Amino acid sequence: MSGHSKWNNIKNKKAKGDAARSKIFTKIGREIAVAVKAGGSDPNTNSKLYDVVQKAKANNMPNDNIIRSIKKAGGELSTVDYVDIVYEGYGVGGSAVIVECLTDNKNRTAGDVRHAFDKTGGSLGQSNCVSYMFDRKGVVVAENTVSLDDDAAFELAIESGADDVSVEDGMVEMTCDPAALASVRDAVVAKGLNLVSAEMEWFPQNMITLEGDNLAKFQKMLELLEDSDDVQNVYHNVVLDDGDEE
Repeated sequence: MSGHSKWNNIKNKKAKGDAARSKIFTKIGREIAVAVKAGGSDPNTNSKLYDVVQKAKANNMPNDNIIRSIKKAGGELSTVDYVDIVYEGYGVGGSAVIVECLTDNKNRTAGDVRHAFDKTGGSLGQSNCVSYMFDRKGVVVAENTVSLDDDAAFELAIESGADDVSVEDGMVEMTCDPAALASVRDAVVAKGLNLVSAEMEWFPQNMITLEGDNLAKFQKMLELLEDSDDVQNVYHNVVLDDGDEE
């Protein structure tokens, strides 16, 4: 998985300050709300909620916050409906950007995303204007709690239907076809590994390099997007020192 590490992205988020962590918890809270509405409030029977809860724990979200978010989402007083919106556009230097959002106010979200692009020399595009330059894959990350070596991890990947696997920093990370995400996740858990996340992601087919003012503008755009509670994930094809996405 050259140029991509989901675990590095998680570590970077965990290392951020209190204000940034609060925003991350807000975003995960929305994912919990969507998962509960779709499949109920029991992680044992709602696989999507199970995945989000593991993601919350990996980002150091306190258990009390997780439980509160689940109860709030499952309560009769929960009247907020979040919808998925995906924006595509071009950053400075012809960079390609995909922005995934969960929102209860489409106008607000569109304004926030458009502002981030416009202010930093980019422009929003039509649906599918850049997504053809990315591949959609499932990504499963787990703690290597049973000390799999490279050969054992590769064998598990083959058996579960994963396309690629890496073992690094005490973690096992697998990528797979979208249709195989559930089977790979289940195989990882059955093996005794501690699941950290299981999600769909966009992988750029080719990376580009920005320098000087263009790089600064692009990083500013990412900051503006991350500042929006409505923005869940940002994917792009720009080489950055701290990872290749969000």
